[in-house]
Amino acid sequence: MSSREAVRATLKAKARLRKKLAARRNKPVFRRYLSWRFWKFERREYWRKPKGIDNKMRLQLKGYPPIVKVGYRTEKSIRGLHPSGLVPVRVFNVKDLENLDPAKHIVVVASTVGLKKKLAIVEAAEQRGFRVANP
Repeated sequence: MSSREAVRATLKAKARLRKKLAARRNKPVFRRYLSWRFWKFERREYWRKPKGIDNKMRLQLKGYPPIVKVGYRTEKSIRGLHPSGLVPVRVFNVKDLENLDPAKHIVVVASTVGLKKKLAIVEAAEQRGFRVANP
C-alpha cells in the first residue's frame, strides 16, 4: 500500500467517524416507561416497549420520551463501526491478520483465546501497525 492510499484510507476513516458521532448526537436516549419514577425501573434502564392500553408513551403524547422507531436506525455505511471509525475484526490467531488493512480495520482478540496466544497476536498486530481494541 502506497503512502497516498494510506492517507486516503485514514481520511475516509475520519469522515466515517465524524458521521457516526453526528448520528449519535441526534439519536435520543430511549428510556423505559416510568424509569424516572420507580427505583426498580431506574436500576434497569434497558428498553421495554410500552404496551398498556392507556400508556401515554405508547400514544406518543407530548411530554413523554420518544419510543424506538425504525427511523432512528444508524446509516448502513457507519453501522457496526468501532468508535474510532474503523471496522472491528475478531482475531483468533496470528494468521488472521494477513488479509487485514491497518488503515481500515481494528483488531479485537477473541475472548476464547488464551493468554499465551493473545500476547503473540497483540505483538504481531502492533508490529504490522494495527490498533488493538482489547490488548
